[in-house]
Amino acid sequence: MNEKRIEIEKGAYGVNEKSYSLINAYRGHKADIIPFWFMRQAGRYLPEYRSLRASKGGFLEMVYDPDAACEITIQPIRRFESSGAILFSDILVVPQAMGQRLEFEPSVGPVLEPVDNTQRLEQMGFDADFLKPVYQTVRNLRQELVSEGFEDTALIGFAGAPWTVACYMVHGRGSKDFLDVKALSYSDPIFFAELMEKIILQTTDYLIGQAEAGAQALKIFDSWSGLCDVAQFEKWVIAPTRQIVDKVKAKHPDIPIIGFPKGAGLLYEAYADQTGVDAIAIDSAVPTQWAAKTLQTKMPVQGNLDPALLLSGGQGLIDQASSILEDLGEGPFVFNLGHGINKETPIPHVQELVDLIRAFRAG
Repeated sequence: MNEKRIEIEKGAYGVNEKSYSLINAYRGHKADIIPFWFMRQAGRYLPEYRSLRASKGGFLEMVYDPDAACEITIQPIRRFESSGAILFSDILVVPQAMGQRLEFEPSVGPVLEPVDNTQRLEQMGFDADFLKPVYQTVRNLRQELVSEGFEDTALIGFAGAPWTVACYMVHGRGSKDFLDVKALSYSDPIFFAELMEKIILQTTDYLIGQAEAGAQALKIFDSWSGLCDVAQFEKWVIAPTRQIVDKVKAKHPDIPIIGFPKGAGLLYEAYADQTGVDAIAIDSAVPTQWAAKTLQTKMPVQGNLDPALLLSGGQGLIDQASSILEDLGEGPFVFNLGHGINKETPIPHVQELVDLIRAFRAG
């Protein structure tokens, strides 16, 4: 059994067990009542979100409006009283702060001016003031959660991992395979390494800024890590994440950091062993019994209900959620989805899942 697991068993973090159940779980404590939150829990499936968005005009307008972003973050907490409130923002605010033009087009999603050559990269800087509204949102949230009676709801900040952010920066929009990005990383590794170094630096500063503003946990989303082969995964996923974790921990050693290398498959284990994250989030394709034996013996696990089951509801939702709870509920665990809530998800399905989680008691 490794050293990190020994710390978990000793409860070496000195956490108050009676508050912030989510933070306790991320620090390795098993909970009697499983803490939970859901990726994209503040979003288009909520009518109050759709109403606010219609009044504000656009996605980015809400991200950079601290009052609107604070309101959106808290909306699902009022409905479901989840253990964590995740900051309403986007992973692409970092390249935007670096000077890359970003728009969100209807039915398309994010569209950026591609960065695919050294000259374009050299023109990019970083405007630290650009992200001040996000930090203000974090400060507002800490105050608002307490004032509304959610003082035990932990605030989660986040950023995109360098590989995933680079995929969007180079390709200019979403893709099923980002084949051109992978090809560029092979054909021009010097340029690609320079791009990654810029992203690592700014992502680190961004996460530290969120922590200093009041975020109580941080999550690193590597949504496209599953596209990498073993060598690329080590070079472009594990190594950059390790750099970020080390630098953030140097400033804020006690803040839990959750890593999410979506689609990593068997490489989840290497990610857990080598990145320095405190907890690992798993996607819906990861077998939970394997995760319990291979990952949860090293660190807390978060996941991993298929969002399609939440969308469909019924007995399938109950059976799979119960199975996840049974497999992972005996160790340090945070219930979540394997990816974000679908915008068509009925609210009663979410409430049914919340009730099921709260009713579960680990043996």
